[in-house]
Parts: sequence; structure tokens; C-alpha cells
Amino acid sequence: MSENAQWPDEIRLKKDKNELAVTFNNGRQFCYSAEFLRVHSPSAEVQGHSPDQRKIVGYKANVLIKSIQPVGNYAVRLVFDDGHDTGLYSWSYLYKIGEDYEALWHTYLDELEEKNLARS
Repeated sequence: MSENAQWPDEIRLKKDKNELAVTFNNGRQFCYSAEFLRVHSPSAEVQGHSPDQRKIVGYKANVLIKSIQPVGNYAVRLVFDDGHDTGLYSWSYLYKIGEDYEALWHTYLDELEEKNLARS
């Protein structure tokens, strides 16, 4: 692990399964809605194989996280109740989207509007 790498000290799925809280070893904590994590899945299904292939995923306002599966020492696989389970959320990816949460969320909402899609 590099000097600047962030490592999760705690990963907690809220009881209602619609929010994931991650506390990193530097003390930073991020709370991600299930919808946010689903629409920002690092999977090829969502991200494509290049930025111009990224898909805007709508109608996920009510999605829940069914389970969290560890993947080695570097990531977790999130299983959503809509059947999506192919994204591997690395620690660095979770940290990055936590830092950029507000900007990513607003960009997502703008993209939904642009594509005439809804959250639910």
C-alpha cells in the first residue's frame, strides 16, 4: 500500500440498506446512497470501455444494496436488489467518489434531465 493510499477502517450498510457509510484510515467518512453507488458503478456495464461509452442509468431512486462481498484486500462487490452485481468498488474508487460526491451527484442529475430520464 502506498503512503497516500486510503484504507477503510469500517464499512457499514445502514439497516434500511439504502446507504453505505465508509470510514477511512485517515478519519474521513463518506456516506453514499445506494442510488449514487448504483449509477456510479465502476462496472463496464455502466462505465463502458471509454468515457464516451458511459451510460446514464435512470430509475434507481429506490434501489437497495442487498449485500457487500469482499474482493481480496482491495475492493468490495456490491449486490443491488435490481440484480446489478458486476461493479468492483476499490478503496481508491470509493475514496475518490466520496471526495467528489456533490459534483458527481449534480452532474448525474443534469445528465438525467438532458436524456429525459427520471430517478424513479
